[in-house]
Amino acid sequence: MAISPDVIERPELELSVVIPIYNEEGNIERLQRELSGALEEIGRDYEIVAVNDGSQDRSFEMLNEAQARDSRWHVIHFRRNFGQTAAMAAGFDAARGEIVITIDADLQNDPQDIKRILAKFDEGYDIVSGWRQDRKEPLFFRRIPSLIANRVISRSTGIRLHDYGCTLKAYHFDVAKGVRLYGELHRFIPALASQMGVRVAEVPVKDRARRWGSSKYGISRTFKVILDLIVVVFMLSYFNRPLYVFGAAGFLVGGIGTLLGAYLTVFKLLTENKIGDRPLLQLAALLMVLGVQFISTGIVADMIMRTYHESQRKPIYFIRERRRSRGAAKTLEVDRA
Repeated sequence: MAISPDVIERPELELSVVIPIYNEEGNIERLQRELSGALEEIGRDYEIVAVNDGSQDRSFEMLNEAQARDSRWHVIHFRRNFGQTAAMAAGFDAARGEIVITIDADLQNDPQDIKRILAKFDEGYDIVSGWRQDRKEPLFFRRIPSLIANRVISRSTGIRLHDYGCTLKAYHFDVAKGVRLYGELHRFIPALASQMGVRVAEVPVKDRARRWGSSKYGISRTFKVILDLIVVVFMLSYFNRPLYVFGAAGFLVGGIGTLLGAYLTVFKLLTENKIGDRPLLQLAALLMVLGVQFISTGIVADMIMRTYHESQRKPIYFIRERRRSRGAAKTLEVDRA
């Protein structure tokens, strides 16, 4: 697993299960029963980190009761609703397991599928994502938009998954700790983690019908996904070199303006016609100014990124493992994630 040069935290347990929760009072008791039962069958030491994302129902009380019944449940209550990405980030920050599993609280993910996720993870992958089969959502308002979105995201990011929206995933400890989440980027974690050089796999899992409550997502989420995708693609391709994208745009736009200006200059010299009142001259001047502005913006963005990395000591590379010899016997020491 790729790690940053200054990673100092190490996992204390084998498994951490992170659950973002928002208004799921009718599912919490059954969730605890099914999830704890599935994890007991697996036989690894574990913890469950439940993040209450400012629920307005009785989730607060029911989560406290769940924690009282089982000390392996750790509950985090937000002061208000911050969104699923913030809940995921809080869960990742609190997780102590070598493998961090995320699962929805609505029980549409089957906890028994965690076994299949872990079996694939143990083959040497850094991220294993669930791929929901026989989905129960409406065809036109959920499944078709999801199919289109998954294909667009896969092509744009280079991490090809059939189901980016499935919350049931397993992450290596260093992925969970190394990815910084903002806005609503939780669904793009595999793509964001690709900067580390991770190995990603996908496993078919069940998709169960929701028994209690209603979905927190609607068709409006599609527009948010598109905007987030633009941010992710920029971060993956040009986050450390913004001058490349702004500079290329500047040269293109400024180059077109320069060619138009050259054409008008030659036209003026050869024909002696007036060009001062031609819209083409105004367009040429505008494009040349825009070209300079694009390049200037790129330089400023590049300086900001240098400040970002140097002031916070952000790594620009990631290490999978480190091997070094020590002592007269040349003992080989291997540091792994």
